[in-house]
Amino acid sequence: MPIAGKFITFEGGEGAGKSTQLTRLAERLRAAGETVLSLREPGGTPFGEKMRDVLKQPGSAIQPAAEALLFASCRAQLVADVIAPALAAGKVVLCDRFIDSTVAYQSGGRGLDRALIESANRLACGSVLPDLTVLLDLDPTRGLGRASVRDQGQADRFEVLGAEFHRKVRELYHSLAKEEPGRFFVVDAARPAEAVEQEVWHEIARRFR
Repeated sequence: MPIAGKFITFEGGEGAGKSTQLTRLAERLRAAGETVLSLREPGGTPFGEKMRDVLKQPGSAIQPAAEALLFASCRAQLVADVIAPALAAGKVVLCDRFIDSTVAYQSGGRGLDRALIESANRLACGSVLPDLTVLLDLDPTRGLGRASVRDQGQADRFEVLGAEFHRKVRELYHSLAKEEPGRFFVVDAARPAEAVEQEVWHEIARRFR
């Protein structure tokens, strides 16, 4: 059975391997004959890519509430201009981060009111929600180490926040997965990328094919 018109997101902390696993899944789906659109947040639109530079830039002095609203603004643009039309056209949409990142980082990490974050997400997304969210779970210390190697020591605004911030992010991710077990698929991201890829693919096949 084809999986056309499905929306799959990848979530997790720094260095968990989201972009790697998204790319590998996209390749497998295309090989299986699916039309796939790969996106990232923030980004995916001219506005989103400009805001990505601002939000990730080390040293940018952005208040937590402003940060959360910028993420929501980028998401609203991405949903309206890209995601919703792609799903309507029967494409499989893969996105590196989505609504759960904002809840985990801005509520769990920054301490903002979760209900307000979720209201902003509803405003940005309307009825467009993931059919499946792959949560790549990894100890924050290990993830930050991976990210440092990947970025050659040039940490972004979130990577410099330290292990305690990212521990809170991970805890809220776990809470989200427990609250919505039907949407979330939690994967141990400490294993080799090939093993993670295979487990994700098996879950895609089980759910949608």
